[in-house]
Amino acid sequence: MEHILTARNIVKDFTGHRALDDVSIAVPTGKVYGLLGPNGAGKTTLIRIINHITAPDSGEVIFDGHRLTADDIVNIGYLPEERGLYKKMKVGDQAVFFARLKGLSKRDAETALKQWFERLDISQWWDKKVEELSKGMAQKVQFIVTVLHEPRLLIFDEPFSGFDPINAGILKREILKLRDQGATVIFSTHNMGSVEELCDEITLINRSRNILSGPVRELRERFSDNRYSLAFIGNPDELRSATAQCCRDFELGGIDTDGNATATIALADNNALKPFIAAANNAVTINSFRRLMPSMDEIFVSAVEASNLADENTEIKQ
Repeated sequence: MEHILTARNIVKDFTGHRALDDVSIAVPTGKVYGLLGPNGAGKTTLIRIINHITAPDSGEVIFDGHRLTADDIVNIGYLPEERGLYKKMKVGDQAVFFARLKGLSKRDAETALKQWFERLDISQWWDKKVEELSKGMAQKVQFIVTVLHEPRLLIFDEPFSGFDPINAGILKREILKLRDQGATVIFSTHNMGSVEELCDEITLINRSRNILSGPVRELRERFSDNRYSLAFIGNPDELRSATAQCCRDFELGGIDTDGNATATIALADNNALKPFIAAANNAVTINSFRRLMPSMDEIFVSAVEASNLADENTEIKQ
């Protein structure tokens, strides 16, 4: 798989604090890549290094096959969490100003900006002052300025904060359109629902280290722990006995007066699925059977808790 950006063994120290401790990531070309982690984990520091705002103490960032330089920044669009617009300027004038900093002529900037303003339904704000904008409207303007010059890599730090569900949905659709048009997207967020909707792959950073990376689908499979939900009609004890060799956990749910019952089971291993279904079919009537996939929020919490516990045990041993 081709990677547009690779960060290798990044270490960054600030006074009395290691912000990044041997962190590596590989961002596939043309995908949406989630950079996740608790507050203070090191995500923003890594983003600032990728944007050439600060330099790592050791390690390297490879962009498009070569070591990242200041010249590559024209191919990166960055929307930081800390928004910055000049409050007294008119919205249109400010957008044109930022577009020209990205290398667009005034005419090309105005043409492209007005198309985007119409697309995101903010044309009526072109001649208003920035201070008149709501937080969500200001974020739309900055989103437009970030993507306007069609950079190959887009980086969004908490892009949905301050948006109502409707406008957050609009922004998500635009991000997916940009990906489908060939852009690669990195975004940092605390919203795990957005991760499930948007991300192809993720990296989870905790306490300055990368503790989990991979495609979202594969991670949900891995953390599912072979758990399934079963609805059936029949004797639960007979079902439990018939499938005992296939299961390492069997938790009976509710059962009504007509004999409709539910159970949550955990298979012994990946090879136990077909034997379980065969045994269950002989014991009861199966109404439904489905894999229980964990949410990204559950994966996030589980991975962070496991990482913190490992750190605490290491400290005790030392």
